[in-house]
Amino acid sequence: MDGWLSLCFIAGSTLLAIWFLDLSRRRNNPNKKLPPGPWTLPIVGSLLHVVGAFPHRTIAELSRRHGPLMHLRLGEVATMVVSSAEVAAMRDEYIRELGESMELVTGFCLVDIFPSSRLVRWLNSVERRMRRSYGRMQSIIADILDERKAARAAGDGSCSTDDEDLLEVLLRLQAEDSLEFPLTTEIIGAVMFDMFAGGTDTTATVLEWAMSELVNNAEAMTKAQLEVREVLGEDRVIITNCDIAKLPYMRMVIKEVLRLHPPIPLVPRMARDDCNIMGYDMLKGTNVLVNVFAISRDSRYWENPEEFKPERFENNNMDYNVTYFEFIPFGAGRRQCPGMFFGISTVHITLANMLYHFNWMRPEGACLTSFDMSEKFGLTIRRRYDLQLRAIPWVGVKNILLR
Repeated sequence: MDGWLSLCFIAGSTLLAIWFLDLSRRRNNPNKKLPPGPWTLPIVGSLLHVVGAFPHRTIAELSRRHGPLMHLRLGEVATMVVSSAEVAAMRDEYIRELGESMELVTGFCLVDIFPSSRLVRWLNSVERRMRRSYGRMQSIIADILDERKAARAAGDGSCSTDDEDLLEVLLRLQAEDSLEFPLTTEIIGAVMFDMFAGGTDTTATVLEWAMSELVNNAEAMTKAQLEVREVLGEDRVIITNCDIAKLPYMRMVIKEVLRLHPPIPLVPRMARDDCNIMGYDMLKGTNVLVNVFAISRDSRYWENPEEFKPERFENNNMDYNVTYFEFIPFGAGRRQCPGMFFGISTVHITLANMLYHFNWMRPEGACLTSFDMSEKFGLTIRRRYDLQLRAIPWVGVKNILLR
């Protein structure tokens, strides 16, 4: 009995100490005017409001109640959520190991909520697993670099620069030492990791949502396929980036997919200095989440925002260069996604080839009305269930006559 009393006393004392620390932290900035937000509890703050399977939707709903600039306290971490195009415009604020790394980065981690607690850091295994995963990734990348360097050393150096891939370009620049900053092997490895991590999961996710929306909307699918096949003819083997400019409707389809299903629904930033936005104080070090998901489905900017309608991009100048902050699937400002054009080109080319060469249908026995469009939250918002379709090779009229 005495043991239980002692344990309860220690636990109560610990909670009381944390509560007093929380109180003192608030008193350090008594005159700061913070944006509105939901009620908070000691220690956990606003965490109970956002815990769930779909934080991006929960945060969007909270923003509707509390305004376009909302304050959350996730544990001990102050966080501002921007859910308005106007506010966003005010300030520019391989494969297994890669998959494990992405899973660790996107999963829930107590260290992110209580970063100053050594006890939480010691008890949590995520950081140790991330370090091990990082070490394995670095080992794989080092082997690839060594192999490519050996091949370059054994060659005669007569290879045209037009035939170089990205890794060969980086290794050549490293050998020439012609840049203003040293291009180290570590930097090349980091670029490779970013290319794989940023260019595989997000691109595959966008393509999966694109096919889901097109199969769900037969009229849009028919229109996109007719455009691709009529413009490019019946004897194309492969469609390249040069052909994409001739396919305006397909480009509108991809924009609409990115509006409804932005690759990164909550774009993270951090305030480098104290600043004032919309009359509210934002303290240095505050986490900022730009809620791209909420902005993209806001009825103030979009007519029938939940409807898949590529034609909405037909008579406007909205593009990926952030002329309009209502449409920011790749972020904005100097921190905009550096692989944006690479990703867009990849999606354009892949989708065009899929629509050109195949007719797409639901699996036999599947519901004929619509797909289950449920989501699974992570760094990217993927389909909850894998997309399964039947691909039927397309044979043009000319090829049928030749037979």
